[in-house]
Amino acid sequence: MLDDMFDYLQGIRQRPVWQPVPDQARAAFRSPLPAQGSDLADVHQQFMDNILPYAVGNTHPGFFGWVHGGGTAAGMLAEMLAAGLNANCGGRDHIPIEVERQVVRWMAELFGFPSSSSGLFVTGSSMANMIAVLVARYRALGREVRSHGIPPKRQLVAYASAGAHGCIAQAMDLAGLGSANLRKIPMNARFQMDITALETAITADRQAGLQPFFVAGTAGTVDVGAIDELPLLAAIAERNGLWFHVDGAYGALAALSPELRPLLDGIELADSIACDFHKWGQVPYDAGFILVRDGEIHLDTFASRDTYLRRDARGMAANSPWPCDFGPDLSRGFRALKTWFTFQVFGAQRIGQVIYETCLLARYLEERIQAQPELELLAPVALNIVCFRHRAAGHADIDAFNAALIADVQESGIAAPSATTVRGNLAIRAAIVNHRTGQSDIDALLDAVLQLGATRLSLTNTESA
Repeated sequence: MLDDMFDYLQGIRQRPVWQPVPDQARAAFRSPLPAQGSDLADVHQQFMDNILPYAVGNTHPGFFGWVHGGGTAAGMLAEMLAAGLNANCGGRDHIPIEVERQVVRWMAELFGFPSSSSGLFVTGSSMANMIAVLVARYRALGREVRSHGIPPKRQLVAYASAGAHGCIAQAMDLAGLGSANLRKIPMNARFQMDITALETAITADRQAGLQPFFVAGTAGTVDVGAIDELPLLAAIAERNGLWFHVDGAYGALAALSPELRPLLDGIELADSIACDFHKWGQVPYDAGFILVRDGEIHLDTFASRDTYLRRDARGMAANSPWPCDFGPDLSRGFRALKTWFTFQVFGAQRIGQVIYETCLLARYLEERIQAQPELELLAPVALNIVCFRHRAAGHADIDAFNAALIADVQESGIAAPSATTVRGNLAIRAAIVNHRTGQSDIDALLDAVLQLGATRLSLTNTESA
């Protein structure tokens, strides 16, 4: 099984990036609950036949859809070791907890947070952003919110860019604050949160008797990769007593690159930062993370003292507070190990260089698009995401043409971009994240877009005739 996965990664370029799942493969997963066991080799063969060929393809260097990291063999092996230990990292006194604490200290060092900061591995930035909202809610309303909920006439409101990830609104929903109480602030020409509009919204909410409590800046927006003006957001948050959070799901790890670090100026002023190691950090899924400046308020937001979780000065119940005191999960896998392995094996400098190289490839793609009269760039390239479209000259519906073209490229197996909407236009979105991706993969993407676009235009013109 291990050899097969090594072979899979070694020969990834010889495979299609993605391919449609055939009916017979889907049918293999319609069988009833097995009453009797099967031989491990037979089950593994089912994996090889019906699972491995039909994954989404983010290990492939031609995968550009969504910000999915490519993973590494070192991370894969670390995951195997973690599974062998089968450690529950919710608590107790054992070394896997110390591994997680070391990564927390590394991230505090990276982002200029104090040693008293706290952090936690979670599934991903959706959960990390939710934890940030909950900690900010606790700071705004005090301990009573944990036992009695939101007090009457204390409506909290939050602020984020119109380009922020939808999980911020979801966090407001799940925190009982209501997604309608997240103010989606318009963006400027660089797809950053409009600072003047933010200040206007805060003033209007205060005058309406509402309580502003939280502002989320984004480091790498989901559509185009823009970074909000973090120093200005920090200053506004300080003046207004708001919790300043940075959703750096993928962009925060740009701090590992000396060339990109200046783009994140101000992130060190945040009250909390969300990031995903499984994106630019190339750690296998899942490895989300939340870092909180004030470790005490983070602890107060979640800690409970159930009798069966009693703490002692010695024995297995020592060494508290535990990770379960900083988030909602008591049963937690050893996510930290694959992240720890990745940093230990490759080092922060090499990971930062890989991140920078993906941004250089984005610039290369931008230049190639601008040199092609058939193509149009739809947004400035801030980091590693490039949004463009085929001009589809003569076609009545350019959006429909590009939507079909994206599916054509995906089904070709050559490359896998995704779709988004930029200023009302459907865009071909290429997110360059994988450490295996090179210029030849960018060329293959562009060639596929141009060739399949020409074919589709030819078919359209023939049908029109």
